[in-house]
Amino acid sequence: MDAEGRKEFVINFLKTAFEEKDPEKALRLYVGDYYRQHNPFVPDNKEGFVAYVKMRVAKNPNRRMEFKHAFVDGDYVILHIHHIFAPTDEVYVEAPNGLAGVDIFRLEKGRIVEHWDVLQPVPAQSMHQNTMF
Repeated sequence: MDAEGRKEFVINFLKTAFEEKDPEKALRLYVGDYYRQHNPFVPDNKEGFVAYVKMRVAKNPNRRMEFKHAFVDGDYVILHIHHIFAPTDEVYVEAPNGLAGVDIFRLEKGRIVEHWDVLQPVPAQSMHQNTMF
């Protein structure tokens, strides 16, 4: 799989899990023999991923992701994402302008096996005219 293929592969993994609301299908189609999680607020392994996605989808059923940038460095795919929520979503109260996220995935034998991420709310105002995206 070339770099563009790896980007699409990882983006489709997230879309399947969160937008199609089907984490089991996402694991079947995109994840390798194991899944190592580095976010300290998400359980490790495949079962932890499924439980986390189901909980997040239940609390934020209208979440959308806009993929702003994608980079590939060997077996690593780095995504810059704008997570957007509806007023009825739980996260909306804390982040009405959405969340800016950077997700890093490591692939092994063409399958996702490891994940890191950082998230921060998009503020209503900034000290400059640059955007977070």
